Amino acid sequence: MHNRAQAAAEASEAAGNQGKFWEMHDKIFENAKELTDENFAKWAGELGLDLEKFKKDMTDPALKKKIADQQKLGTSLGARGTPAFFVNGRYLSGAQPKEAFKAIIDEEMKKADALLAKGISRDKVYEETIKNGKTAP
Repeated sequence: MHNRAQAAAEASEAAGNQGKFWEMHDKIFENAKELTDENFAKWAGELGLDLEKFKKDMTDPALKKKIADQQKLGTSLGARGTPAFFVNGRYLSGAQPKEAFKAIIDEEMKKADALLAKGISRDKVYEETIKNGKTAP
């Protein structure tokens, strides 16, 4: 088996191709010390996935490229470990208490309210908010 983290990403994405990304994600985190190709296949079966499609997708070069591109983007934005979070383009590193998220979200809500008060339409608030945030390298 190759790198466990890489394999876990591939299993999640392969499951996602059948609409079960988060279900596989949860299985992986519940069983983080048991990440083997055999277990990925077992969990795919438990989730009711088409096992042949799942196995094929696990080795798909396009899926591997998608994961590599996501990893490169995360690294370029400063997310070099897990967990890493972005709230409207603002980076929050590591396991943080609920209050840290609340503080950033409250600040972002105030900014959104200010944009609305300036006449920015609701459907453009997010676009305006993140234009100077970390959304691209």
